[in-house]
Amino acid sequence: MLGKKVINNFYWHSSLTTAQNTQVQQHIAEAEKLASLQAGTDYNIVKYDINGQALSLLWYPGFFNDPFPALEKSHRIDLKFKRVEKRSYQASLNPPILHRKELLLSQDDPHSPPFRELTATAEQLGLFENPIHIGFKQAWENLIAEKGFQLVDHQFVPIGNLETNDEQQSFEPTSSTAIARHLTALSRSNLSAPMQCLARHGFLDGISTVFDYGCGKGDDIRNLTANAIPVSGWDPHYAADQPKHPADIVNLGFVINVIESYQERLEALRGAYSLTQQVLVVSAMLVNQNAFRGLAFNDGVITQRNTFQKYFTQTELKEFLSDTLETDAIPVAPGIFFIFKDQDAEQRFLLNRQRSHRNVLRLSHRSSNPALPKLSRNEKKYLNFRHLIDPLWQQTLELGRLPEKTEIAQLIELIQSFGTVNKALGFMLDHYDEAILEQARQSRIGDLLTYFALQTFSKRRPYKHLETILQKDIKAFFGDYKNAMATAQSVLFQISKAELIASACQQATEQGLGYLDKDDALHLHTSMVERLPALLRIYIGCATILYGDIEQTDLIKIHSQSGKLSLMRYDDFQNHPLPSLFERVKINLREQTFDLYQYGEEYEPTYLYLKSRYINEEFPHYAEQLNFDEQLQALNLFDLTGYGPKPDKFRERLASARWEIDDFEFIRSRSIPELDKHCGRYLTYRQLIECGETQQTTGVSNCPKQPDTYTALHDLAAHILDPVIEYFGMIGLTYGFCSHELGKHINKRVAPKLDQHAAHELNTKNNLICPRLGAAVDFIVEDENMREVADWVAENTPFDRLYFYGDNRPIHVSYGPGQKGEYIDLVMTETGRQVPRKRNFQT
Repeated sequence: MLGKKVINNFYWHSSLTTAQNTQVQQHIAEAEKLASLQAGTDYNIVKYDINGQALSLLWYPGFFNDPFPALEKSHRIDLKFKRVEKRSYQASLNPPILHRKELLLSQDDPHSPPFRELTATAEQLGLFENPIHIGFKQAWENLIAEKGFQLVDHQFVPIGNLETNDEQQSFEPTSSTAIARHLTALSRSNLSAPMQCLARHGFLDGISTVFDYGCGKGDDIRNLTANAIPVSGWDPHYAADQPKHPADIVNLGFVINVIESYQERLEALRGAYSLTQQVLVVSAMLVNQNAFRGLAFNDGVITQRNTFQKYFTQTELKEFLSDTLETDAIPVAPGIFFIFKDQDAEQRFLLNRQRSHRNVLRLSHRSSNPALPKLSRNEKKYLNFRHLIDPLWQQTLELGRLPEKTEIAQLIELIQSFGTVNKALGFMLDHYDEAILEQARQSRIGDLLTYFALQTFSKRRPYKHLETILQKDIKAFFGDYKNAMATAQSVLFQISKAELIASACQQATEQGLGYLDKDDALHLHTSMVERLPALLRIYIGCATILYGDIEQTDLIKIHSQSGKLSLMRYDDFQNHPLPSLFERVKINLREQTFDLYQYGEEYEPTYLYLKSRYINEEFPHYAEQLNFDEQLQALNLFDLTGYGPKPDKFRERLASARWEIDDFEFIRSRSIPELDKHCGRYLTYRQLIECGETQQTTGVSNCPKQPDTYTALHDLAAHILDPVIEYFGMIGLTYGFCSHELGKHINKRVAPKLDQHAAHELNTKNNLICPRLGAAVDFIVEDENMREVADWVAENTPFDRLYFYGDNRPIHVSYGPGQKGEYIDLVMTETGRQVPRKRNFQT
């Protein structure tokens, strides 16, 4: 199947659908019909379950224009049950984003080369080292910033010297000496991009000394010192009294691009190189969208802040460094180069460049000052008055309406600055998006309707006097109190109508607020309640009046058809991938009663499976939870419909399959099982370990020492031997696991480095006996032609290597990480020797 494979799914651009096989194309056509969607208009990415039971049609409007486009809309279609689930991410603060776009297109697509280049740069920067955490916008943007870069169009640009996007103003520098070079020293709370490159490649090992030539405000020095790395620095403005002295590593970070004199630039570069004993790292600003803003001066520009900036191209920077220092400058990231003085160190670097020798640096924290916003010509006034406008806008959003004069804290300053309050409010509305204010307005109306409806439902006496702000709200949103109460009562009466509750539940799940099950019940975390439609908030509010506060509750289940509500509390819901239920309350709204169920001593707490369904991308640990749930489903060990397996059965089945849970990850078991435990469905570990003739003759214990060996034997049994036994009947094992000790007693010709019988065991030098890993076994099926058995294995199992020796002789088959699918015949030659010949077998 074409496209990008992620666990049990393939992703591809809709343009690639016609290149998929006929069955896949039929599934896509069926899904389009069920969801009433058209490729290119309603979706452009397909997410296809390899089991063919379900698929998702995704809409990334910025697929070709954005470097890492955000998901805007998804439709998941269950082909088996003809069910369509919609989800909009337009209002999400943290939507999913797409990486490695080139893998979703055909290789000859004209968009592929620039996409591949973007991916290669991201890999070089170490952005894909932990793929679990990069699938959503906020984590991705934070990671890029932590690496010391920013995205400008389709380029990663180092966060070098701080410049705003101010429009060019008419001014002239009086002389080159008046240029304020020190103003370009960026205040950082993290390591700079060049220092992170050094860390990624293992240079910041705590042994090599570091000198920061042009250290600015000393952020890198502070962070490196906090990590016990010997470092010092010099800066002509901030640390002019510090001595310049040699060091193993010298950093010339974003210095040469702020020096307006070409001769001084050369002197700085040569001066830094003269101090270098091992490697010099040089970084400079690259050409980007800001490169042409400012007043042309020498070979750069003078910015509005009266600083100089020289913007290089990558090629120009490499040539400048190589020509000046008369040695090769090695690019390690956009705008960042290593220049080695120690040739041995250079060779070690080049040989090991594909590895990641990073130290985990404990960066000391210092709060950052907020960066200035990007300014346009119309935002100059805003910058001058943002201390008044920002609080005013925040208050407006909180109220959901424009504040009245008596509600404005900085009234006098606003009038002094803008003339009148109305002018200030008008300026504010021109600067901000009124669509956001409309959302705030609707949210506030929902708050008020819920408030008044619950007042009515609880039969509280109306207040003789309404709070001042509430009076203003009623006037702004409803006209008068009578109309407000009538509107709230109208919504209150609707909670008895199942079809309206069901419709509101559908609306909520399409906005990412919970999971709608097959019975149209909505399950969601309590943190989402305030974002629900007013009708559902009133429904929940009326039910919980009977029970009390829902603050301590984790999940809510709205039974849309029965007038009931369930509240569930779990043990450490946020931080555990399988939280345990310890309290459930079921409220009957119509009968005004509730039942309380507590779990623990009498009833074993049940696990909450697939927790990611009930939260969304804005919830803590969502990316880890989603990955955990996808791994759980990919294991294909459990029936997760309904409430899923009981905890003891879950733990037992997971252990028997050689898996365990570590935080939010499934890892292979680290324990040694008993030999008589089942290995797969039909065999035991003992049978696979004690089946060989040599073992039985010598009595060597032959027990594996590595937990991974037992795991490999289990996988061999589960994926190869179990299917064979189910089809042909019981097999006869002739040769199974072979330990290092047993191998010494085998006299016939064997190849332990290749045959996988040693699985994951180590030799006396603590090296793998067989680097291929996996596990292997030789077996025969009585009264069967072994050619037919071998052909069946090749056609129906994910084997690694299969050796056929003859129609009546055992076959050798292995299962391992490579899953090579190599089918080899051992053919007898005229001289009586057996030679291997690869068999072309079409599955």
